[in-house]
Amino acid sequence: MTSKREEGRAGPSLKGRALRLLSQREHSRAELERKLRKYEEEPGTLARALDELAAKDFISETRVVQSVLHQRSGRLGAARVRQELLHKGIAPEAVAQAVASLQDTELDRARDVWRRRFGELPQDMTQRARQARFLLARGFSSAVIGKVLRADFDD
Repeated sequence: MTSKREEGRAGPSLKGRALRLLSQREHSRAELERKLRKYEEEPGTLARALDELAAKDFISETRVVQSVLHQRSGRLGAARVRQELLHKGIAPEAVAQAVASLQDTELDRARDVWRRRFGELPQDMTQRARQARFLLARGFSSAVIGKVLRADFDD
């Protein structure tokens, strides 16, 4: 039988580790499970700890979605935001709803990102391909990229 003092030397509890992660930024339950699985000594203890945190509203899928949208949507397209949310283990319905909310501003956001990086239209096909790859890597659709790389911004 181990005393409380000896248990403290073993390291923080699963709940303590989860709270430390949550104090840095919002995490989904799936992210916490992935990060804390290696510290689980008895099967089921991690699930119980996360259930307790979820019951106290320390873990919130809605806050994770809002956090990602707030931090990343200004610089990324809907496809990339979708990918990040799915990687975090957010439910597909919540991801679809979040991505749908980005569709109206997709062209404006792509133009802002493009202006900050390049500022002038491509002069040849090599520059055009480079600018298009840049925007594609940030998750903007090819239709939006085509509009951004056209000279007339009045559509």
